[in-house]
Amino acid sequence: MIELVFFDAGDTLLRPHPSFEELFASVCASSGYEVDPPDVVRVRERLAPHLIDIAEATGVENPSLSAEASLSFWSFLYRRFLAELGIDDENLVAELFALFSNSASYQLFDDVKPAVDALTAGGYRLGLISNFETWLEDMLVDLELEDVFDPVVISGREGIEKPDPALYRIAVERAGIDPSRALHVGDSPQMDVEPALAVGLQAVLLDRSDRYAGGPYPSIASLAELPTLLARL
Repeated sequence: MIELVFFDAGDTLLRPHPSFEELFASVCASSGYEVDPPDVVRVRERLAPHLIDIAEATGVENPSLSAEASLSFWSFLYRRFLAELGIDDENLVAELFALFSNSASYQLFDDVKPAVDALTAGGYRLGLISNFETWLEDMLVDLELEDVFDPVVISGREGIEKPDPALYRIAVERAGIDPSRALHVGDSPQMDVEPALAVGLQAVLLDRSDRYAGGPYPSIASLAELPTLLARL
């Protein structure tokens, strides 16, 4: 029987609001560049097949583990996005980094609070395991989630990033629970599901955009499905 549900944060509980492409385009437009959200979407789609190579080219293996690493990694990526848009502007790189490092730029998905309320009412404990800089702790306060999750295990605080199963072991140890009685919910097979399974947790893939249809892991399209899924386990 599942007693505790761990969640990932980015793209599971929260996202840029109103969207990454709208925020990105608005920053460009405010500096006089003619960029619309569909332009940013097209760049993202062009770069998507190469994101692993691009990430390696930053020279930063663990971007959430220090402020310097985060700045270097994300600035490299924003610079690459801008280059695809025909823009060479270091001031704009800095503005984008500041924007996406500000909790005011993020919002919970609509299904988060109803799911949290339902699970809490059902007697489940809730925890958080996330690759994120330490400012996620402040964002949880801003999003009124500071008292919801225990434990909260963030890579930037622990010095370990997913997919290292050690991050999950830390969470299980702090929760004081047998891994078989906990389940992890996240949006990535490689970063969430596989390392969770490796330490004995149960896991479910949150596939909001139907990216992994037919995959080998249990999946849900919305957190609204989670209470029903848990009742079957």
